Amino acid sequence: MSAGNHGSLLAAIKGQPKQVWITAFAAVIAFMGIGLVDPILLSIAEGLHATPSEVTLLFSSYLGVQVVAMLFTGAMSARFGAKRTVLTGLTLIVVATALCAAAGSIEQLVGLRAVWGLGNAFFIATALSVIVGAATGGQAGAILLYEAALGVGLSVGPLLGALLGNISWRGPFLGTAVLMAGALVLCSVFLSSDKHERRPRVRLLDPIRALGHGGLLRTSIGSALYTAAFFAVLAWSPFVLEWSAIAVGLVFCGWGLCVAVAGVVLAPKLAARLGERHATVVAVLAYAVLLAVMMVPSKPVLVVAIIASGLVSGLLNTLFTGTAMSVSDAPRPVASAGYNFLRWMGGAVAATVVGHVAEWFGSPQAPFLAAAVLCVLAGALLAIRQRTPDEHRVPATAALVGEEF
Repeated sequence: MSAGNHGSLLAAIKGQPKQVWITAFAAVIAFMGIGLVDPILLSIAEGLHATPSEVTLLFSSYLGVQVVAMLFTGAMSARFGAKRTVLTGLTLIVVATALCAAAGSIEQLVGLRAVWGLGNAFFIATALSVIVGAATGGQAGAILLYEAALGVGLSVGPLLGALLGNISWRGPFLGTAVLMAGALVLCSVFLSSDKHERRPRVRLLDPIRALGHGGLLRTSIGSALYTAAFFAVLAWSPFVLEWSAIAVGLVFCGWGLCVAVAGVVLAPKLAARLGERHATVVAVLAYAVLLAVMMVPSKPVLVVAIIASGLVSGLLNTLFTGTAMSVSDAPRPVASAGYNFLRWMGGAVAATVVGHVAEWFGSPQAPFLAAAVLCVLAGALLAIRQRTPDEHRVPATAALVGEEF
């Protein structure tokens, strides 16, 4: 997304219809799911007698299913309509989160998180199209609202997880189920039915075909490397800090607020100054530097670096998406689906292996070193300029699928 397309957040939120606010509210809750379990990882490990490697599977099962499912949500939305796709996703999330609160083993919890990821894929991949279609003030303002919802969800998730998790590790799951049930009711009542709308045809392999473009493929792989580093911080930091749920929740609440501010306010300015590609290279290398700082065996230093990394993550979340959407001639929704497939695959893999990396190297700081190396590789990959036009084409008949997570 280019910087020139961004308006002020105030202009974006002014005079929006009910269904935009309701969908944005549901999106906040959906994005909360990413960081919700972060403050209670230690509590879950103790309560279910699980190892750190088993507990981090809560991220990988959630993300892994979500990644694969996103390739199919465009076809589902085109066939059944955005409203029914959104409601299906919300229903799956409500059921999964309620059952998570009653899970009796880490295996059950990991499986239910996978169902949660499936519901999230159906919802998130369709929510932006609903917001864009209903919002006043154009697509740029609608996307800005969506990015704001992302930032708020990332900041509120850890805080809610900490507050309810201080009572019991089951509390955050039950609280999310209640909130999402409310969103389900509101969406079922207020979202406009699109049953009779004519919807363009979607082919399942269009997102994969879009990755045949060299520039988009490099950007997507670079984003996957960065996202792997992102989840190394998110999934492993609580085990290094070894603090209470409240303390970890406050740290990641500050981190999430930084993500929100940087993504909505700072990223457009940096892109306008340096250009999206160069700004992305600078930001991902800055993330590598912060990861190197996290290797210092000092908890205060780690906390400062985590919160500061939120600023860089906010920049990168917006800049990577903007670069991916402008680097090829593929229809924006199709390019987005292919890009997000690789992007979140990086997070799923990282969440799976991060605990093993610490065990292999015998150091709790080892995952941060591995993540820093991945960011340097991402920066080098993105610095490569495409010299010749890429003749790859994706059919323009592909329909709208998810733009973000």
